[in-house]
Amino acid sequence: MNKTKAIEILTQNQYKMTTRREAILDFFLKEDRYHTAKTLYDYMEVKYPAISFDTVYRNLHLYHDLGILESTNLNAEKHFRISCHSDHHHHFICNTCGKTTPIHVCPMNEAQEKLTSYKIEGHKFEIYGLCPECQLAS
Repeated sequence: MNKTKAIEILTQNQYKMTTRREAILDFFLKEDRYHTAKTLYDYMEVKYPAISFDTVYRNLHLYHDLGILESTNLNAEKHFRISCHSDHHHHFICNTCGKTTPIHVCPMNEAQEKLTSYKIEGHKFEIYGLCPECQLAS
């Protein structure tokens, strides 16, 4: 997902592109990692001191509902990152820093062979652990 595509999705769904919404996009586009709502709020509060946590949270979920952001649960908390709509792949996610690394292995072929009478409507495969940088720091 790039900024142009994200803005296109917002406008096609009749949402205005405000400076705050653009700042949220910029935040997620600058790093390929998962972030919490609190991390985004702390970032936004510096630029927009009057912003509420509710505004940040609503926009996170709007972006998620529109497919601009994807989410996962890390340490019992929802984390968000910019969606990647390139080739089909999954992710290794660092439990400490949220950094993601694409994995080009998918267990769906085997699952489809075993679940022949089931209608599979989607899947998500993630591996969690520590990235090399976080391993060195611990």
